[in-house]
Amino acid sequence: MQKPNLFKHDKNKEIPGSSEEAQDAYVNDEKTNGENNGQISAEEKRSNQVTLKIPADLKKLTDVLLFIDDQLKNIGCSLKTQMMIDIVVEELFVNIAHYAYRNGMGEAVISVQKHLDPAEIIIEFRDNGIPFNPLEKEDPDVTLSAEKRKIGGLGIFMVKKNVDDIKYRRENGQNILTIMKKL
Repeated sequence: MQKPNLFKHDKNKEIPGSSEEAQDAYVNDEKTNGENNGQISAEEKRSNQVTLKIPADLKKLTDVLLFIDDQLKNIGCSLKTQMMIDIVVEELFVNIAHYAYRNGMGEAVISVQKHLDPAEIIIEFRDNGIPFNPLEKEDPDVTLSAEKRKIGGLGIFMVKKNVDDIKYRRENGQNILTIMKKL
């Protein structure tokens, strides 16, 4: 008996609207392959991870959002939660594209882990750009009018407000920002 493959992405299936380059970069860590007498282990039920490696270029934002939305649809995410996550992902990817690589183009690596118990999604953003911890930036005073408020920081503030957890670390020359959203 072949065991079911939760969250499996068919590598031959086209990601709607995405470029051929993004198609090639769409990688699935298939944790449900192999034999286990047709049973899915507790770990296999809890999570699965997919990764997208893509140039950190604003022109690739649509590919990034299609990748994320594909993962969210696979787990039956509500439209409201999907829209919140899309806003967060857009903000974080645009920041990488704009600021991580001052002297040219670099790469962004976006990994998505889907956990079933508890139901949550974890998205990790990696880049080899200049060291930058956006969580060190002071939150803007949103009680002030836009004219009186200092420029900057509103995007990451919005990210913090739309996720359940956010962490940053610098490791092996990489900026690694991880967000978690309960589903």
